[in-house]
Parts: sequence; structure tokens; C-alpha cells
Amino acid sequence: MVFLGTHSLLDLEKTSMKDIMLYLGCPQWSSAHWKGRFFSQHCQSSNMLREYASIFNSVEGNTSFYANPKPDTILQWRDAVPNDFRFTFKISKHITHELALQNCQKETLAWCNLFSPLFEKMAMIMVQLPANCGPEHLHRIKQFMTSLPSDMCIGIEVRNLGFFSKDENEKQFNQYLIQHNINRIIMDTRPLFSEPASTPAIIDAQRKKPRVPVNVIATGHRPMLRFVGCSNLDNNRSFYAPWLKKIRAWLEQGKEPMVFFHTADNYDSPLLARQFVQDLGIEHKVLLPFPAEQQPKQGSLL
Repeated sequence: MVFLGTHSLLDLEKTSMKDIMLYLGCPQWSSAHWKGRFFSQHCQSSNMLREYASIFNSVEGNTSFYANPKPDTILQWRDAVPNDFRFTFKISKHITHELALQNCQKETLAWCNLFSPLFEKMAMIMVQLPANCGPEHLHRIKQFMTSLPSDMCIGIEVRNLGFFSKDENEKQFNQYLIQHNINRIIMDTRPLFSEPASTPAIIDAQRKKPRVPVNVIATGHRPMLRFVGCSNLDNNRSFYAPWLKKIRAWLEQGKEPMVFFHTADNYDSPLLARQFVQDLGIEHKVLLPFPAEQQPKQGSLL
């Protein structure tokens, strides 16, 4: 739960505190280079999700895109987080990219059955489509969507420029999403591509991340923003300044925005998330001391 701060720019008279929900997180929870910086110094891999969930209330689950976890692992994830924490997970790339959403009913059912123990703590099933899936495949997309659980929140990320052309194709796509309360996932990679490819991490990120227009629209109840920041934290402010206004507007409308923060190597992603919330002007547990900041400092030896 996210509550309005005493200096929030949201209108307290129009928006009930208990109705405000902002899901916030990063694209991973297990990161060795967060130990001692955000996680406690001696945090074990088995406890990283628990410590992550003390900082954030959601995570962008990308691991499921590449491989299916074991059923026991699913249960461990479920039990490691509090009841108000919400996962998102991507449908397997075998379904979206290799099978191209065709003749995949059995695989989709198996994926949903595998993740079903997490459904109670899942905010969204994410469908990331490859760049070669364009408006001409809209019928295929619609057909695939009918194979997903009807009671689950669904988000779809498209990377084909035909969905960003602001023409009849994009209009039909957005109208379909609105009619079925499917969230169009927005990826803002402008900060990443604003800096020179001066490190291996930036080179790799610029090679992998899509450079697509930022078409801002909420087609469902949980609009999602994937923000890929640049290396200098302060330089991100000019890029996310319009998002502060948009997130506030969505919250006032009773929507439940989801915002996930990336950097090229995700080294400073939690700091970027904290900076964003500070500028947004609402209370969130990311503003509390990180587990590493809660550890007592070792006294100097005299």
C-alpha cells in the first residue's frame, strides 16, 4: 500500500489514501552487486527475494522468459514475500518468439498451471512480443489472448514499429486492449540511448533494448512503465519528469500503475527508483532505510 505524503501533490480531498496503490520495483531481485549496498552484507542468495520485498512491493520477473522454474521454486518465491507483494512474470519466449503464438495451447496451459500457485500474488502476466510481430498478426494475438486465464491481469509489450505509427493499425490495437482491459506495457529507453556506448554494459543494453517511440496510454487498470535509465542518476530527471505528472494522474483516476526501473547493468536501479519516488512526492517503503543501511556500523578499533 502506498500512502500520500504530507507534501504530496495529489489532491487529498479527491483521493482517498486507502485507494492509492503504486507497484514499484526492478527487473530482478537477485543481484550479487546489491549485497552490502542495498541488501545486508551477508545476504545469501536464498534470502535475496525476502530482502528485496522489504524494499519494493513488486518485481518484473524476466527469468520466466528464458526458462521455466521448478514447481518447488515457485512455492519458495510465493512464501518469501509478504501478502501485499505482487509479482509479474513474462510468458516463455518459446511460446511468444519460437512458436510465434501459434499452436501453443498445450504449452500455454502448462505455463499457467506451473505458475498458478503464484497467481494470488501476481499483479500481471506479461506477454512480450518480438519485433517481427506486427499489426498484420493482430488476429493471432487476439486468438492467443483467449488462452490466458480470464481472471488474471494481462499486459502486452509490442516492439514492431507498426504498433507505434498512430494510424488505423495502432488505433485498432489500442481499442482491442481497452475493450478487454489488457494493459499496453510502455518501455521508455530514451535515457539509455541518450548516452554514448562507453562501457560494455551500456553497449550490451543498447544492443538488446528496443528503441521504440514512447506512446503514453493506459488501456487497462494497471498501466506499466519500464524505465531504462542512464548512468548518471540526476540526468534521468529530465526524462521522467513528464512521468511524474502521468503517474499522479493515473493514481487520482484510481488506477494501479506499475513502474520498473532498469539501468544498463542494474547496479543503481534501486537508487533510481528511490529518487523517482522522492520526486513523485508520495510515501513508499523504498524510501525507508535499505537493509544494508539498517545494519549497525562497526566501531573503529582504538
